[in-house]
Amino acid sequence: MKNWLNLTFDKMFLGALLGLIAISFFVTFSQDSLMLKSTMALFIPVFLIVYLVKYKSLGVIFISFLFFSFLGDISLTFFSNETFVKVSSILYFLSYLYLIAIAAPKFKLLKVDKLIGVYLLGVFLINVFFLYTLYSILKVIIPDNMEVLLFGLKSLSLIVLAFVSFGVYLNTQSKQSILFLIAVIFIIFSTILNYINLYYLYHWSFEMLQRTLYGVGLYFIFRYIIADNKYKKTIYKIRERFASGNIWA
Repeated sequence: MKNWLNLTFDKMFLGALLGLIAISFFVTFSQDSLMLKSTMALFIPVFLIVYLVKYKSLGVIFISFLFFSFLGDISLTFFSNETFVKVSSILYFLSYLYLIAIAAPKFKLLKVDKLIGVYLLGVFLINVFFLYTLYSILKVIIPDNMEVLLFGLKSLSLIVLAFVSFGVYLNTQSKQSILFLIAVIFIIFSTILNYINLYYLYHWSFEMLQRTLYGVGLYFIFRYIIADNKYKKTIYKIRERFASGNIWA
């Protein structure tokens, strides 16, 4: 019975993702301005409702991530395009900081193999160099210095997030770390497509793909939280049994 309920919940969660992707495809293809603005805010509420059907608790850090991500999603509805870019950058930047806060406690720098550490540092520095180069180019193209600064902060937070999540994966190679890394990869590619739409070339297919990647990223974030909660519950039960065994001994 329990396995059947888990299977049904997994199907419900996947069905929510596919439904949101289908809505995104219809909306971006139709290019209806009002629907484009409003439907972006559906992702987090839908996933959250499905999650709460089975799981009744959420961590404060995860709630903060969802809160700022949701505000970033709905900011398009309330602000003009110029203001939206700045407001959404601030909100997404804050949400990425909370994602970093979720992964950071599992990133044991002193336990990382030296070769892996050098590799991670090299990848991190290369990405920072590319970000600096792109930042310098945008300073010439975009007259608004605040927008460029926010672009830099948001991008840097994503680089740090990728660095930490990849480091956790290499160090633990657990199911949770794989799910979190996959989520981060999808969110990064979604953000890159958003940059292309904003600063280079807008096309409805890019926006559809960007929303799809964003939705898949959120889906894997929720899957990570579910897997992590199950792991913590299992560890708690093992410790409880061990403690009760010691008492009877």
